[in-house]
Amino acid sequence: MEPTAKSLSRTYSDRVYSDPWEKVLDYRRVREYAAENPNAGRVRVGRALDLPPGRVRGWLKDTVPDPVRGINAAIDHGWLDPDPDSETAAALVELLAHVLAGGSITERNYSPGVAPGERVGAEEIRNAFERTDVETRTRNEDAPGRASEIVPTCDGTVLGRCLVAMGAPAGEKTTLKQFPAVVWDVPRSIRRSFAQIYVRHRGLKYPDKSTTQVQVKRPDSFIAELRDVLNDVLDEPIGGASTRLTISAAAARELGVE
Repeated sequence: MEPTAKSLSRTYSDRVYSDPWEKVLDYRRVREYAAENPNAGRVRVGRALDLPPGRVRGWLKDTVPDPVRGINAAIDHGWLDPDPDSETAAALVELLAHVLAGGSITERNYSPGVAPGERVGAEEIRNAFERTDVETRTRNEDAPGRASEIVPTCDGTVLGRCLVAMGAPAGEKTTLKQFPAVVWDVPRSIRRSFAQIYVRHRGLKYPDKSTTQVQVKRPDSFIAELRDVLNDVLDEPIGGASTRLTISAAAARELGVE
């Protein structure tokens, strides 16, 4: 199940390697060879592994490539290759729902943030982040005209990259064509929780009726797959047009959306 070390590494860019995963593999080869041949210098290691000595030199000392550093941080938090039935998988998929529906991941540094809404309060969002083993702070809390967001205080950019590896977009969300396939890898109960979070963020709340509409500015393919998820976890049918999904009062009650 995503994220994996390979998919996480590929969220990084590199001036030398077209595939950053190959850089991770080369770094590991260098470290393994050095461990087995502690007296080998950069030239010998480079020749043995067919790598430039200049590249090897830093890796033999303390230089760690960014993808490797990210993978190590993700391993420390338990984010990689989560068991679909695990609490980690549930926490990551539910945080993914918060980010997709009520937040964003910056394209520049992959920092995730989620804004509180009418149905989803700051405490719930903080708990969602903390379930993934990161602490949080509030960004833009005292900035007039800017929405406040709950953001991680540590390893947030690695967490953001993990969410991107799971299918979240970095930067603009409206062009996201494919619904995250990882939602289908987890048990139906977690998929239901994902759907509930999404609807609570995006569903319009009417003062005089329980029906809600989820307005989604996404390509048709994304909306169709979101409808499939909702139909999978609900007995009540989902209606609506191409840019919105209608959740009936009965379906809203079934989903636990007030």
